[in-house]
Amino acid sequence: RISSATSLSSAIINTRLQELVRLFKERTEKVKEKLIDPDVTSDDESPVASPAAAPVPAPGGELEGDKPLGDDHYCEMLCCTFKCQPWLDRLKSYQFPSSIDPLTNLMYVLWLFFVVMAWNWNCWLIPVRWAFPYQTPANIHYWLLVDYLCDLIYLLDILVFQTRLQFVQGGDIITDKKAMKENYLRSQRFKMDVLCLLPLDFFYFKVGVNPLLRFPRCLKYMAFFEFNNRLEAILTKAYVYRVIRTTAYLLYSLHVNSCLYYWASAYEGLGSTTWVYDGEGNSYIRCYYWAVKTLITIGGLPDPKTLFEIIFQLLNYFTGVFAFSVMIGQMRDVVGAATAGETYYRSCMDSTIKYMNFYKIPKTVQNRVKTWYEYTWHSQGMLDESELLVQLPDKMRLDIAIDVNYNIVSKVALFQGCDRQMIFDMLKRLRSVVYLPNDFVCKKGEIGREMYIIQAGQVQVLGGADGKSVLVTLKAGSVFGEISLLAAGGGNRRTANVVAHGFANLFILEKKDLNEILVHYPESQKLLRKKAKKMLKSNSKPKDEKGGPGDPLIIPPKADTPKLFKAALAATGRMGGKGPLGRLRWRLKELKAMQ
Repeated sequence: RISSATSLSSAIINTRLQELVRLFKERTEKVKEKLIDPDVTSDDESPVASPAAAPVPAPGGELEGDKPLGDDHYCEMLCCTFKCQPWLDRLKSYQFPSSIDPLTNLMYVLWLFFVVMAWNWNCWLIPVRWAFPYQTPANIHYWLLVDYLCDLIYLLDILVFQTRLQFVQGGDIITDKKAMKENYLRSQRFKMDVLCLLPLDFFYFKVGVNPLLRFPRCLKYMAFFEFNNRLEAILTKAYVYRVIRTTAYLLYSLHVNSCLYYWASAYEGLGSTTWVYDGEGNSYIRCYYWAVKTLITIGGLPDPKTLFEIIFQLLNYFTGVFAFSVMIGQMRDVVGAATAGETYYRSCMDSTIKYMNFYKIPKTVQNRVKTWYEYTWHSQGMLDESELLVQLPDKMRLDIAIDVNYNIVSKVALFQGCDRQMIFDMLKRLRSVVYLPNDFVCKKGEIGREMYIIQAGQVQVLGGADGKSVLVTLKAGSVFGEISLLAAGGGNRRTANVVAHGFANLFILEKKDLNEILVHYPESQKLLRKKAKKMLKSNSKPKDEKGGPGDPLIIPPKADTPKLFKAALAATGRMGGKGPLGRLRWRLKELKAMQ
């Protein structure tokens, strides 16, 4: 029992002494590294952010964030109870904004939609009610009800919305109520809005309900064009709306021409000649059919008989040719703008294929080039992302780069602890490149001038005796090539072959760009230099140190006895060699002799 207790205590002492020696070794290595390289930072590689100030409790003892925002309202349905918020209370507490941003406020775009609907009601139905006998004493009150509803929308637009629109003056955004109202009253928009609301309806008491007296309501065209601009700015595929709008222009011109044809037929007398409308069937559909044949100049129309009919038909032909050619040209521009990117892609690909055929490039290379064009276009919708952002100011390019690439770059272990602003500057220098399957990203022994960050896809690091064995597969977010980028003094050669495994999208950061950035961030430069030295040191260790294949030993070599432990054993020997430490010393001698 005494011997077992002695052996246990000696084991504990041995363990503690080895732990103490290990700590001494680590401390010695750090001091030695600090003496060799004074640029090495301390153990704390990056400063820890100071904790946010704790919220001050309210006088009542509760934190402000813990206060309830309002009473909870519940709605019982069948066997369940649902939490809900009364919409009537929200409606009562809603406050109309004192100023409206016309460029970004979606509520203003929605209001413009209702204004444009009222404007379209007047533009489309005033000619119909004037020419065709669709407005009768039996339904006149329905027409007037919708007319005055549209007038109310016009009036609200003037009094509520237009006087609250923000504007830019001298580079400042003006939100003062008085200034916004004065700006609207001085504008051309106000004059047209007042003109379109001329109260000509009072003449109804003298001449009857004549729709032509409402013609000034069609002068609110500025709201229509403003709505087009705002809607195109928020749509992802604005060209679809442009095609619809151009088609509506053509349909409206045919609509007006059909109304004029019915008016001319009624003026000459329905069915009086073969040219005029004979009064049979649906009057609007038949007149619209005649307008289509006239404006598109299809032909097959009856010849006009009277002088009035001849002049009317000539004006129709001239107007039709002009209007139809304008519509076709505008439609071509809209479709051309919508497919401009794809047209550029096709022209680049055709030029490249023509170049390769001229110099008789092998078919295998041509197929890889075509595959690169196809994949790049379909994956990112463009061939070069930098061309899209070159016209933007530097701040906006940084904002876009942060939203697109920061989540990937911030997870890279190499840049952990670096200055956040340095990473932002680095994001603007990244260049996106697409590699095809089995493409060599870099080869062993070549000069490394850039590092790679995997955005999407995978790459394989090859090695072994034949150089084709897969050592490791790197996935999205991994970094390689950083040793060549950060090394100095001839250590910038590639240490392995890297091949794309499938399609791979990589970010490339060139060495000169990184050096230009690190000039302004010396602390980050020291940190990256320290990490680079550790990487080079770990890569330069011989295999035998890591337990690699060497001469086989029957008994593996034992680690050296710590110096402090040897000193303790020597002191024990001088004391006579008695006790557990003495017996341990004698045991170590036996093991050394056997080895």
